[in-house]
Amino acid sequence: MTSLALVVGAGSGLSAAIARALAQRSYHPILVARDTTKLDALCAEVNGTALQCDASKPDAVAELFKTIDGMDGTLDVAVYNPSPWIRGSITELDPLEVHKVLEVTAFGAFLMAQQAATRMLNTGCGTMLFTGASSGVKGYANSAPYAMGKFALRGLCQSLARELHPQNIHIGHVVIDGRIGKTGQEEDSTSSDPTYSPMDPDEIARNYIHLIEQHRSSWSWEIELRPWVRQF
Repeated sequence: MTSLALVVGAGSGLSAAIARALAQRSYHPILVARDTTKLDALCAEVNGTALQCDASKPDAVAELFKTIDGMDGTLDVAVYNPSPWIRGSITELDPLEVHKVLEVTAFGAFLMAQQAATRMLNTGCGTMLFTGASSGVKGYANSAPYAMGKFALRGLCQSLARELHPQNIHIGHVVIDGRIGKTGQEEDSTSSDPTYSPMDPDEIARNYIHLIEQHRSSWSWEIELRPWVRQF
């Protein structure tokens, strides 16, 4: 049977790097986005399947997993990557926009986890990985919506790990503490910020693969990744 690997919130950057890393290890990537036309080149590169879905909508996510059920293979990996970001003073933020951020960042992750867990419990194994951020560990000024969503995501992952690890389903929360650059991008020696060093998405993806391949005798539920010059 083919090993299927779901990547929700697919696009360029980190999600594309994850898809490439999965394909190199013989997974069949299922790339999910609201707009799948942007995924044509990536799908061709990784021999993947693109599926359209609004990850914040329960009915849409349920239909997504029904489609996956009809594919030739078992769902072994599910990665949740979406994280919309808005910035502003608490007195100026649009409540409707904040609501959308929470729906996508946290509620959508719950929807994927619920559907993926149902399949993985039936097969007796699997891995779910979620892209977090330093804002899920400490809240920054003028970034309340992002912090709210990422804190909720981290809580979801911790709860899932405690529930599902004993049932042979690995949960991983990856805290990204830095700005993601382009593959192979060098540091900017002209930058006025001495703590800035772009994070290579391919190197981040290697850590996702490490989580997938960890032996269950020593599972991590959370890892933090940051550039070497980053103060924390």
